[in-house]
Amino acid sequence: MRLKLVPQTTNWDFFSRPKLWLGISALLIVVALLSFGTRGLNYGIDFAGGTTIRTESAQPVDVGAYRAAIAPLDLGDVTITEVFDPTFGPDRNVAMVAIQVQDGQESVSGETIVAVQEALRGVAPDITFPSVESVGPTVSGELIVTAIIAVMLAIGAVLIYIWLRFEWQFAVGAVVALVHDVVLTLGIFSEFGIRFDLAIIAALLTIVGYSLNDTVVVFDRVRENLRRYKSRPLRDVLNLSINETLSRTFMTSFTTLLALIALFVLGGDVIRGFVFAMIWGVIVGTYSSIFVASATLLVLGVKRDWSKPEDDAGGPSGTQFSTGGS
Repeated sequence: MRLKLVPQTTNWDFFSRPKLWLGISALLIVVALLSFGTRGLNYGIDFAGGTTIRTESAQPVDVGAYRAAIAPLDLGDVTITEVFDPTFGPDRNVAMVAIQVQDGQESVSGETIVAVQEALRGVAPDITFPSVESVGPTVSGELIVTAIIAVMLAIGAVLIYIWLRFEWQFAVGAVVALVHDVVLTLGIFSEFGIRFDLAIIAALLTIVGYSLNDTVVVFDRVRENLRRYKSRPLRDVLNLSINETLSRTFMTSFTTLLALIALFVLGGDVIRGFVFAMIWGVIVGTYSSIFVASATLLVLGVKRDWSKPEDDAGGPSGTQFSTGGS
């Protein structure tokens, strides 16, 4: 007996209220933009510039004591966070001390790093410092610009690819879905103050690829059904296409999430931000491929006369189409 999480044949109406789904997505985007505008992102050292010192000790981390020990050094904005990980034993207590670059300086000096380490040893004599990472403000500024360019180029390439492969309405729907996914990911990182670094940029680009793959599978089936059922309303064709690919969409997302959740729980704090972005991206990417990309296509309308003769089976003569399979 095979386990079926989704019935082989479904007939769900995904577009009873297409403008409602688009309205909800637009509202979420506005909330994300407001959070980004008012709270900003919790930039990691990659983008803010400065030094991150990782500490380990057998004694429990006392953030207040750490901060009090560093305060006399007058280093300005110092962020101290305890790292929680289920793989750590009771004698392994980890914290991250982030020191941003001071005004007028290119980097945190070696003397300052040594002074911070000595101050922390006064709180926990057995404390060790497994890693110290430093990035200058000039490099961090260049990284921000490069990251923005990378994301914009990826979305632009998607626009051109979908436009050439399908029609401009499909391209607009796919890009709207991708922008939706990226903005909501930035919004949740802003709202919860999760550290935003270069690994998250890699996650954003991965989310763009994942969401696009799902959207193309649905759009390919839509194109085939538009040729096959020329007299059906567009809404019915979209519903049919999504139902036909629903099993594939759900199982792909479900199995991907299983692996990501395992990484999130057991992978450690180093990759946790990246994995969280991926988990969120898979969820919103699956949602957007159905309720954003396809709903946008329904609102815009699409070309129905493909100017190709029909054969007796109801499909385009002499042509077979691959839909990615469900």
